[in-house]
Amino acid sequence: MFGRKKIGMIMAEFLGTATLTMVVLSVSRSNAGIAYFVSLVAGLMIAGGTLVFGAASGAHFNPAITIGLWSARRVKTLPAVVYAVAQLLGGIVAYLLYTYFVNAHWNNSGHFESRVLVAEAVGAFVFSLSWAAAAFNKLESGKAAFTVGAGLTIGILVASVGSAGLLNPAVALGVRSWVWGTYILGPVLGSVIGFNLYALLFAPEGSLIEKLPADKPSKKK
Repeated sequence: MFGRKKIGMIMAEFLGTATLTMVVLSVSRSNAGIAYFVSLVAGLMIAGGTLVFGAASGAHFNPAITIGLWSARRVKTLPAVVYAVAQLLGGIVAYLLYTYFVNAHWNNSGHFESRVLVAEAVGAFVFSLSWAAAAFNKLESGKAAFTVGAGLTIGILVASVGSAGLLNPAVALGVRSWVWGTYILGPVLGSVIGFNLYALLFAPEGSLIEKLPADKPSKKK
């Protein structure tokens, strides 16, 4: 049912998201959550993860990005669901591993604030624009890694003015800030708007049409 390629895709999303969550947990705890450190290290991790896992899965590492790509018809429904599940599991495993290392546990915290919702949406919007630029323009791996990593760094800095600057529901789950109306809904809204706006106004026309197998002309017998 699952071949080597499909298992590799799922594992890439799981490992990439788990590593990103561990990085955010480690840096935010050791530097009191200073946005500059978190944004730079998260951006570097995403850039490196894109180079390592980009060819295997596309290196989403973020349910909001996967949903944004799905809304722009760049990912089919079933793979999007599988990716999101793998990403959320990555966030959970990162939390369990981190708390084992530091020998401490904490409960989920946070509550709805419209300011946090808007900040997360705006930050994710900025991040998704960079992701869309890499996807629609089919940038080579090095350029894509730089573009996506820089986009996340800037997005976190923008969002951190009014929120924790997570921009990722899986990371929010891992750092125990799983709040539906802010750190879940905000990044998803920002990503969906960012991807579709880029597709509408900025993407090369040829990149908007992807031939499905059924669209290919059949060979004459």
